Amino acid sequence: MKKNDRSVPLYAMDLFSGCGGLSLGLRKSGFTVVAAVEIDQKAQETYQMNHPAVRLYSQDIRQLDPIRVLSDLRMKPGRLDLLAGCPPCQGFSSLRTRKKRTSVKDDRNNLVADFMRFVAAMKPKTVMLENVPALAKDWRFLRMRRGLNMLGYTTVVHVLDAADYSVPQRRKRLIMLASILHAPAPARKARRRMTVREAIAGLGERLLAQDKLHNLGENRSKEVRDLIKKIPKNGGSRTDLGSRCQLECHKRMDGFKDVYGRMAWDDVAPTITSGCHNPSKGRFLHPSQNRAITLREAAILQGFPRGYRFNVEHGKEAIALMIGNALPPPFIKAHANALKKGLLLARCR
Repeated sequence: MKKNDRSVPLYAMDLFSGCGGLSLGLRKSGFTVVAAVEIDQKAQETYQMNHPAVRLYSQDIRQLDPIRVLSDLRMKPGRLDLLAGCPPCQGFSSLRTRKKRTSVKDDRNNLVADFMRFVAAMKPKTVMLENVPALAKDWRFLRMRRGLNMLGYTTVVHVLDAADYSVPQRRKRLIMLASILHAPAPARKARRRMTVREAIAGLGERLLAQDKLHNLGENRSKEVRDLIKKIPKNGGSRTDLGSRCQLECHKRMDGFKDVYGRMAWDDVAPTITSGCHNPSKGRFLHPSQNRAITLREAAILQGFPRGYRFNVEHGKEAIALMIGNALPPPFIKAHANALKKGLLLARCR
């Protein structure tokens, strides 16, 4: 490869950017993120705190003209190297599709069409879409993939576990890679998985004492605090206690076995969701301390660096929602690297 080919930036745009996990992964891969779109105000503020150089369109993507964006960026169709995004996926989530339907009725499902609208207008060299596995069988996604093929893109779709790509949590996700220049392929898996211990055990109490996100407190009843103390350390569960020691509501509940469970030090964490600070929402108790994981620990388990900034004035629920909905940066970095190789090889031809 010629030296001047290496020095030309690779430009990317992030649709549905949330608090910035996808953009961070792209940046760590070497892409220059030039623009992003996000509708939620608190997510916008968080994004701008961490990605101040990116042009953020703080609006509903359905009201945004991709040609206008290209004009703002002084780009012509075909210049953008990567268009990436994760259309909101609540309508396809596993909890909402338990009756074996592909998706429930939800207006957010139709945002896949807006993703495709941007692809058709901008004609990026490569495309990355990340989402929940259930999207793979939805007719809107299948129509989008056919549309990409008609535009000349080669597409691949896989359901992968983020834990295989240096993310210290179990997280099954669909990822679609598309390219108009080469046949894309997903990244190779990491040699081993990162554990909860590696991610959060050595954070340093002195530094954490100054971390406002880490120190947002808990407010639990004495009954719940006493229950947490009894749950065995390092992977224990409320089911280990027997019915006599469980809360009355748990005795009546047959499913959701991970509720009030502890993470295990030498395993990956469970999927970090918007309920990650609440042990009644899943296996979110600290492996050895008698508390739920903090929001800082949740962000780290999601793949964010410890210094990633969140405004604690937004409140625990809003921040937990941003963290739980984020795309794990190491997972994105790995697959962006795979697309980057094809882009750089194409420059050599």
